[in-house]
Amino acid sequence: MTIVERTNQDMVAAMKQRAPERLSTLRMMKAALKNKEIEQRAPLSDAQAAQVLSTLINQRRDSIEQFTKGNRPELAAKEAAEIIVIEEYLPKAADEEQIRQIVAEALGELRAQGASLGPRDMGPAMKAVQAKIQAGGIRADGRMVSETVKAALAG
Repeated sequence: MTIVERTNQDMVAAMKQRAPERLSTLRMMKAALKNKEIEQRAPLSDAQAAQVLSTLINQRRDSIEQFTKGNRPELAAKEAAEIIVIEEYLPKAADEEQIRQIVAEALGELRAQGASLGPRDMGPAMKAVQAKIQAGGIRADGRMVSETVKAALAG
């Protein structure tokens, strides 16, 4: 079952269970997925749907940061609850050790192709690492990946 189908099915279940918080989050997810479908004029693949949901999670994290700075803990808690619901539909996020391993593999492949990597080669290194992450079908925090690549290139 695709992410879009699962979202629709779970939305109906949330209506039946009378779970208003979960239902509002699922409706927001469905709207974002539908908007992307309309924008592309084609049904979304699971990878594209996952990208849309990742964007929603990043928006929620930014909102939490702003609400915390603005002394609005109740709104920050609501956003955190939405993140939990959205993450149910995404593959498990890679931990720091997995990211280090992927970075080491990608940089090793670049060096095997004859590239001499230094701190100035951040762009090509990130491109190779992101390609490996997508090929593996896993999810990784971009900031963590960037910091790991930067540390690997410096060391």
